[in-house]
Amino acid sequence: MTKEYFIELAKYNRWANEKVISWCQEIDFYQWDEKIVSSFPNINETVQHIVGAEQLWYERLQKFEKTEWLPGSFDDKDDIIAAWRKSTDQLILFTQSMPIEKLSEMLHYKRLNGEEFTQPVFEILGHVFNHSTYHRGQLVTMLRQVGFTDVSSTDLLLYYRK
Repeated sequence: MTKEYFIELAKYNRWANEKVISWCQEIDFYQWDEKIVSSFPNINETVQHIVGAEQLWYERLQKFEKTEWLPGSFDDKDDIIAAWRKSTDQLILFTQSMPIEKLSEMLHYKRLNGEEFTQPVFEILGHVFNHSTYHRGQLVTMLRQVGFTDVSSTDLLLYYRK
């Protein structure tokens, strides 16, 4: 486990998010909000969940006194995508600027339901990037279900090969 590894994961996260963002920008309002059976009822809410989680974890990692859950606070798709790009870039800047010792630092945080946990930063960073990957995979399937088939792989190995 090295700082460089987590920087690379943060950069991969941006690369993969940008691919999915480009697909989301191509679909219309009806596809964006079409009801689908998945973890979330449509593409819109799935994207908002990714954005919200990335932002929330960034705020926790930065030890914000008060964190904010963003989903449901956006006016339109463009606002959501702008927030997604911001949260993604913040995670890159965080990983690049953190001292190596930060990876093993214990972070105390509260879940939205009030449950308290303490975990090392490296576990949290691993979770954040894996979480986004998981839901991007769902988005690929959801996009296909609403008729958008011009998707490709966002696998980590493809990122490394580029």
